Amino acid sequence: MLKVSEIFYSIQGESSLQGYPSVFIRLAGCNLNCSFCDTEYAKTGGSPFSVDEIVEQVKKFPCTRVTITGGEPLMQKETVELARKLLSESFDVQVETNGSFDINVLPEGVRCILDIKTPGSRESSKNDWLNIDRLTKGDEVKFVLTSPDDYEWAKNRVKEYALTDRFTVLFSPVSSMLAPSVLAESILKDSLNVKLHLQIHKIIWPDRERGV
Repeated sequence: MLKVSEIFYSIQGESSLQGYPSVFIRLAGCNLNCSFCDTEYAKTGGSPFSVDEIVEQVKKFPCTRVTITGGEPLMQKETVELARKLLSESFDVQVETNGSFDINVLPEGVRCILDIKTPGSRESSKNDWLNIDRLTKGDEVKFVLTSPDDYEWAKNRVKEYALTDRFTVLFSPVSSMLAPSVLAESILKDSLNVKLHLQIHKIIWPDRERGV
């Protein structure tokens, strides 16, 4: 059984699939405590669902794109079985992970969105840097930035691991802490080949916390 916080149909607010309708499976539980977490409600609780029950829920929506998110999906071992089952049902599956677990457990065909934690998150010590070499074609790397210092740190990691030569790299500002315009100017000044990434679901539904 998997602990599920919510299953819903919305507009994808993140990743390169941003803007497309998607089904979201938000699993409950997280091993990190990021300073800017916007899904605190998913850290605990959740309702038990079997893999088959989740897939049947997903099938009710008119969409083949599915994002498994959290919380931290890879905390729950049955996430792998869920992803495999969804793939077998011809869904396009992506998993958003905080980067502290080995992503090699994910089945071939899953798009991985790897969140590399910055110092501003207060969880950068939990990054499993081996995950970078476990990524495959089509996977993406995301940095959530709280300050200019976070930007400089992320820029250095991008260069150190040649990330933009290998993957789509997303720089996402915590808008209450780092103005998007400031981040944009830094990216332009440094000619950094990353994608400025804003959470558009928060622009569309600024007053909604769940189900978006």
